[in-house]
Amino acid sequence: MANVKLLADLGLAMLLSALEAVALVGFWFTQGMKQWAAQGQWVPDPTGRYLLVLSTASASAAAIAYGLAWADLPKAMAAQAVMATLFALLLFLVAGTAWLKRLRRNRRRRRLRRERLRWHESQRDGSTPASASVRRRRWRL
Repeated sequence: MANVKLLADLGLAMLLSALEAVALVGFWFTQGMKQWAAQGQWVPDPTGRYLLVLSTASASAAAIAYGLAWADLPKAMAAQAVMATLFALLLFLVAGTAWLKRLRRNRRRRRLRRERLRWHESQRDGSTPASASVRRRRWRL
């Protein structure tokens, strides 16, 4: 009886982990296919979908681990806890990357807006030309 429980525990641990990994790889593959099919055209940013899928996967893996702990299946519970941790780490990486991208874009916009205002102010004065650094940076994107 103990061997059957051990086999069920190990089998369930491997099966659930494999299913979650295949589902995540399949999702990433479909998102990549959408970008490939667009062939250089604009594609909506999939970051929101990534965040939704990873947060749901992490929460569901943690809930499954909790249920497996109640069912007294320690190996499957440990495997699900590890999967929940990995999904949470991926979630933080995706969220951090999206946050940094947004921060860089906002800083760039703010810098360009500041330089444009300086350039317009210097043109209004008429007496002093725009500084060389503003003129040089104005055309660099």
